[in-house]
Order: sequence, then C-alpha cells, then structure tokens
Amino acid sequence: MKNIVLIGMPGAGKSTIGVLLAKTMLMSFVDTDLLIQSAYSKGLADIIREKGTERFLEIENDVICENNFENSVVATGGSAVFGEKAMRKLKKDALTVYLKVDVSELEKRISNIHTRGIAMKEGTTIAELYSQRAPLYEKYADITVDCEGLTPEQCVEAIAELIEKRA
Repeated sequence: MKNIVLIGMPGAGKSTIGVLLAKTMLMSFVDTDLLIQSAYSKGLADIIREKGTERFLEIENDVICENNFENSVVATGGSAVFGEKAMRKLKKDALTVYLKVDVSELEKRISNIHTRGIAMKEGTTIAELYSQRAPLYEKYADITVDCEGLTPEQCVEAIAELIEKRA
C-alpha cells in the first residue's frame, strides 16, 4: 500500500487522526514534527524562536527529504506544504489527504499559538495563516476531507472510505 500523507492547518487533527488511521489501515505512523524535534533535541517553538521561521521551514523540508517512509501514515507539520522538495518526495509514493477545518473551529482548538511551534510571522492571525496555506493544501491534496463537526474516528472512517473508492 502507498503511504498516506496528512496535510492541513495546525489544530486540524493530523497527529490524532493519523494514529487512528494507521491502526485502522494496519500501517506505521510517523509525525514529521516529532522527527524535527528528535533531530534537534528541542521543541518546535524553541527551534522557531532560535532559528527563525524561514530557517525552520528549511529544516522541516530537509528533515522530510532525509527520511524514507514505507507503508506509513505521515502526519506533516502544517507548514510542510511550503517545502516544494519535501512535498514532491512525500507525494511520490503516497496519497495526500487534506484535513480541512473551518477557521473558527481552528481558533477554538489552538489556544497555545505561541508555545505550540507554529511557523508564522509575529502578529499573524489564524485566519491570515489559513488564507496563506489553504491554496497549497488544495494544490497538493489528492483527497480533501471536511472534518467540520466530525470526531477523529469519523474522520478516519471518511478517509478510509475515500481511499477504498480510489482503489
């Protein structure tokens, strides 16, 4: 089976849904944010604070490109779509799923915006970040799942059904 790559905004549920989806699909689970933290022995917020947003995006791109994923559900960081090289690599042997969540719901979910480690310029709102990233999520998505009002388990069911239809 191809890899399944989850993309979407911070707070969309990529990590939570990814673990459940991996169990459902009998696949491994990888979170690229955790790969970055492991490589640098620091939290994402610390890396962004110390190195800056632009350098963080380069690090994210490099870490994704340096790793190989097989039979895995890969939860990417919300900013992974800025790394063209990384996205090419991820899409090569994968089905890319955009977990779409409304801005108002994201604002409710993301209460720790400054400590969470979100690659964004100071003073940027969630709505502004969404408008910057949404076109890239749509560009790279093979499948889009509207997760509005769905539990993580319902999102997993929707993804599995859509993948089955494509088979």
